[in-house]
Amino acid sequence: MPQNVTQKLIASHLLEGTMREGESIALKIDQTLTQDATGTMVMLELEAMGLERARTEVSVQYVDHNLLQTDFKNADDHLFLQSACRRFGIWFSRPGNGVSHPVHMEHFGKPGRTLLGSDSHSCAAGSMGMLAIGAGGLEVALAIAGEPFHVRMPRIVGVRLTGRLPDWVSAKDVILEMLRRYDVSGGVGKIFEYYGDGLEGLSAMDRHVIANMGAELGATTSVFPADHVLRAFLASRGREEDWSELLADPAADYDEEIEIDLATLVPLIACPSSPGNVVPVSEVAGRPVHQCVVGSSANPGLRDFAIVAMMLEQHGVHADVSLDVNPTSRQILENLAALGYLGTLVHRGARIHQAGCGGCIGMGEAPATESISLRTMPRNFPGRSGTKEDKVYLCSPETAAAAAITGVITDPRTLGFPYPQFKEPERYLLNTEALAPPAEDGRLVALIKGPNIASLPEFDPLPEALAGPVLIKTGDNVSTDEIMPAGAKVLPLRSNIPEISKFTFYQLDESYYERAMQLKGGASFIVGGDNYGQGSSREHAALAPRYLGVRAVLAKSFARIHWQNLCNFGIVPLTFDKDADYEAIQPGDQLTMPGIREEIQRGESVTVVNATQGSTFTMRHAMTPRQVQMVLAGSIIKMSRGSPQA
Repeated sequence: MPQNVTQKLIASHLLEGTMREGESIALKIDQTLTQDATGTMVMLELEAMGLERARTEVSVQYVDHNLLQTDFKNADDHLFLQSACRRFGIWFSRPGNGVSHPVHMEHFGKPGRTLLGSDSHSCAAGSMGMLAIGAGGLEVALAIAGEPFHVRMPRIVGVRLTGRLPDWVSAKDVILEMLRRYDVSGGVGKIFEYYGDGLEGLSAMDRHVIANMGAELGATTSVFPADHVLRAFLASRGREEDWSELLADPAADYDEEIEIDLATLVPLIACPSSPGNVVPVSEVAGRPVHQCVVGSSANPGLRDFAIVAMMLEQHGVHADVSLDVNPTSRQILENLAALGYLGTLVHRGARIHQAGCGGCIGMGEAPATESISLRTMPRNFPGRSGTKEDKVYLCSPETAAAAAITGVITDPRTLGFPYPQFKEPERYLLNTEALAPPAEDGRLVALIKGPNIASLPEFDPLPEALAGPVLIKTGDNVSTDEIMPAGAKVLPLRSNIPEISKFTFYQLDESYYERAMQLKGGASFIVGGDNYGQGSSREHAALAPRYLGVRAVLAKSFARIHWQNLCNFGIVPLTFDKDADYEAIQPGDQLTMPGIREEIQRGESVTVVNATQGSTFTMRHAMTPRQVQMVLAGSIIKMSRGSPQA
């Protein structure tokens, strides 16, 4: 039977289940990717499991998020990660080597492989014919230990691309068009596979831009074929031997199909404060801009920086604008320098930062109060930039550079000069100086733990009944950035759950931690709207609430990765049957789930008593039998150890 690329990837790695939409399946994982904001917990989890050696084809730990060394915390964690990589047999990408996703694509990714990453944008590797999925750190730790990855079989959506992009329109506008159509939750439970004649005009790094921000659609992942374009990409990096063709069969079909005529696209922009709030740039043109940031995993290619430099050759940066450049890798930085683009950026007034995530994760480059920042980054959730009342717009490098030149949001088609023509070099300068291979034998390597690194807390099994207050009620599309902020103040605490928990829901309610601590270890609940927990894969957004006593989250719907993270750490994810039940609950209400343990084992229905409102209603859970067992045990780690109460 003819198969599309996604079906071929899944079929070749399927260990359990069948490829029927919605069915639970288990997949063999070939590669893993971790980064320092989540990887410290992964390494602590590997230690807790007693792992001796990684059992994947290749696993890589990147240091790209927490690069600022304002005190000992980040530096200590970097040493810990390096020692853990030597201990467990994992490649180590040193601080300043670059953002995980483009570096992995250039040095490790291979078509036909599976990749699981503890970063939601790990789906970027789908650009090179891989099945690449973002997940919580604990699931990645299990994959490193050789365990399969469990997921529900997604719906496969074929995205047929036709035509060619017009001048001043680029790959970022393609994914913004997808977000305009689907918003931030329209991809939940789906894989988007791109095909069609329009692929001819999209380079491998263009495809990376599109696959990367599939995470913003809520999609499980995005998939591109491994064709002659990818072969040329690998050849230019000296890796042609890693190429193998992977195409959809001629008669393959999809569960659902859509079409985008690339020739009809215009410059697009996502307005504050959601990646799905997309309009044509022309609709918001003229608004004053004070910062433009170029780079991040969402626009990581040499072309994305070169096009900005070429636009600036005859036009300097406006006096009112800070143009910040985040090179995505040491290798990209070296090639920019060799081709003269770096000199142009410096000469024309750009601020060059070190290779890494930087402002994308709120690690520096925070914008001024009440001022507009245009960014080529993937997310503009409230406060993610590091400024609480930020006004962040997401756009292409062309649109960012146009605003840097004019000082206002500008449709780049109106600039009045020809569109720069960038040509990819046939061979890139390669730089592997900061990639450290794993030690041959790590059994004698000691883990280096600074004072900020704390062991994982112990989590008790789910009791027969739950009772406690609703500590917070949120609206729709609350992100993990709002549950557990990132940025220079909070992320250095990533390896210390008691300390980082003090910032739980800090963006929404600064009193949350104090009120949780007043319960002295008692249970509590969170109530959320639709798409609760969208965004980053950081499991701290589940770990910290669990540490503070949260035993269940009641929501209209959940983002995939966060829903799984809740299960991983023994928090019951429950979905409202009726919107009226969500509307009736108020913060502070006392809830009881008198038969929670028995009910989740018996079926999908859970009884909730609102003692404050004097009402009783029913909620649902969608957990698989395996997920039920991990919740009963208190965490997936306890389940894997064999909890006596599971």
